[in-house]
Amino acid sequence: MRAQQPDFAEFYRAAKDECLFAVLMSVGDRDTAQDLVAEAFARAWASWPAVSTHPAPAAWVVRTALNAGVSRWRRRRREVPVPDFAIVADRPAADAAGGGVDPRIMAALSRLPERQRQVVVLRLFLDLDTEGTARALGIAPGTVQAHLGRAMASLRGELIPIWQEESRK
Repeated sequence: MRAQQPDFAEFYRAAKDECLFAVLMSVGDRDTAQDLVAEAFARAWASWPAVSTHPAPAAWVVRTALNAGVSRWRRRRREVPVPDFAIVADRPAADAAGGGVDPRIMAALSRLPERQRQVVVLRLFLDLDTEGTARALGIAPGTVQAHLGRAMASLRGELIPIWQEESRK
């Protein structure tokens, strides 16, 4: 166990910020993202021999964090009925500023459907390929491409007019 700790510590230092950013962009709430990433890293440490051989350990952490978020939501949903529940992803990402990303892009991302947002974050922010993204999300590669295409079309439709207007000024 001691021999694996330095490897995990190095991985944690290298991946913690990008994993937090990816989860933050997916859930839209900094406190929730921090809790989920902490839980995912704890699980990664407990399973480090297997996680360390994963093709994309950071994607494993992000996927584990997102799964933990779904599990929390399901438990909470059973415990307390909430009328007109608004999915966390629909909240504005105003508190999600980070990573040097234009706040308008972050706000536009927060308005995408959850799966599209997850695909964009994994593909563009974590730089995973289509296969890696598909494995991380447990979906087919073609589904990744479809979600990415729809997400990019939505983002272009929302952001290009804003940027064109600014360039005219």
